[in-house]
Amino acid sequence: MYSFSTIRAVIRPGQGHSCRIVGCCLSGISAALLCLCASGLPGAELSRPAGRERARDRNGESARQLAIGALPLEKLDAQDRKKVRAVLENLTLYHHMPVRVIDCDPDLYLFLTRHPDVVVNIWKELRISQLQLQETAPRLYRMKESSGTTATVELLYQSYDTQLLYVEGEYQGAVARSVGGRALFLLKTGYLRDTDDRYYISNRLDMFLSVDPGAVQWVTKTLQPIFGKVADHNFYQTVAFVGSLSRTIEVNSRGVQRLASRLQDVSPQVRGEFFKLTDDIAQKPTAVALRQFLDDVETARRQQQTIRR
Repeated sequence: MYSFSTIRAVIRPGQGHSCRIVGCCLSGISAALLCLCASGLPGAELSRPAGRERARDRNGESARQLAIGALPLEKLDAQDRKKVRAVLENLTLYHHMPVRVIDCDPDLYLFLTRHPDVVVNIWKELRISQLQLQETAPRLYRMKESSGTTATVELLYQSYDTQLLYVEGEYQGAVARSVGGRALFLLKTGYLRDTDDRYYISNRLDMFLSVDPGAVQWVTKTLQPIFGKVADHNFYQTVAFVGSLSRTIEVNSRGVQRLASRLQDVSPQVRGEFFKLTDDIAQKPTAVALRQFLDDVETARRQQQTIRR
């Protein structure tokens, strides 16, 4: 397990605005997979588990069956349904992350869930993570993490409100000699547009983990007691990071584009789409209003300083 502190401001908007991208904490393969699914800004929660009973309810049989029922199996081909069933029929661990409601541009949200390599490579460029993620084919990614995890990440299904990822990988490191496994991540999303035209997005993430038979005992005795807290924390911090990115684009799209131009493991086509998206977001009325608000705040602050002198 490794972590890092909140990073310093790396993008400085012009015209006196102050904005930063918030760092996050990652831990092993769980963080590497969680980072692919979520985006937004930390905000109110629809549910906050308090105590062991609520945590047990979140991850109990009824919650698991509801999550399984939400899997878009009928929209998958036979080969992908086989992958899903292989995980469910040999399930080692199920975990449901608390629902997060976030403030985020919906176009950015969908783009980043469909191109997770953009987020991961921004982390790498900012030196807040050594995680590597590179697209090797449409909807297929190769992931490598410094603690010893390697994995193939496949986006089995995507729509505006559902993302289903299949991950197959192996961990080799100090904690365990070798652990292989497969996982499913189901992200369900809801959208609400407020009276000020800002979007609030709910994120519900369920994880199904199946490890090789020789590692089941190690996972259930060693990993399971701490996995829930680590997964919840990683999910929250990942959401926070991308939410800060959303606000930064609204305030200073050019700064984000300069950062994105340095991403080495993102294809030119995806980078070009991201550039256009940042331009579009910066021109939206909500972004214009945010910049005006920050201008007004800065003007008021300077006036107060003048009066005090």
